[in-house]
Amino acid sequence: MTEINIEVRVNGVPQRHSVAPRLTLADYLRVDCGLTGTHLGCEHGVCGACTVMLDGEAVRACLVFAVQADGAEVTTIEGIASEDGTLSTVQAAFRDNHGLQCGFCTPGFVMTATALLKETPRPSDSEIREGISGNICRCTGYQGIIAAVRAAAEANDQPH
Repeated sequence: MTEINIEVRVNGVPQRHSVAPRLTLADYLRVDCGLTGTHLGCEHGVCGACTVMLDGEAVRACLVFAVQADGAEVTTIEGIASEDGTLSTVQAAFRDNHGLQCGFCTPGFVMTATALLKETPRPSDSEIREGISGNICRCTGYQGIIAAVRAAAEANDQPH
C-alpha cells in the first residue's frame, strides 16, 4: 500500500508523517503522534470519545482520515490547557463539578463543550443538552457534565 506524506499542526506543533490512506485521524494522533487522550470507543462516530478540533471545528477523529487533515490544525485534549499546565476553563469546570467518573468519555465531552461554548458562549441548559447529545457517558447520568458546561460558560462571562 502506498503511503502519503502529510503535514499537520497538532496542538501547535508541526507534524510530518507518511501514512496509509485509510489511517484514521484518531489512530494517527494516538500512534504516530503519541497523543493518547483521544479515546476510541465505538469507532463509528456514535459515542463522541474521539472528538477533536479540526481547524476549530469539533469532529469525530474516528471518521476522518489522517490524509484529510493534511495542512490543517488539529487540537486534542492535550492541547487545550495552558502551556504551564493550567487547565482550560472547561477542564477545570469538569473537575470542579464532578463532570466525570471513569474518565473514558471525558476528553470527548471536554472538546465538545469547548466547541459548544465557542459557538454559543451562554447556552441554556436545553442548548447544553443538545450540544452534548452526540457524546455518550455510561457512568455519570450527565448532571455533572451539564453543570460543568454551565459553570464553564459562567466562568467565561467573568472579567479576567
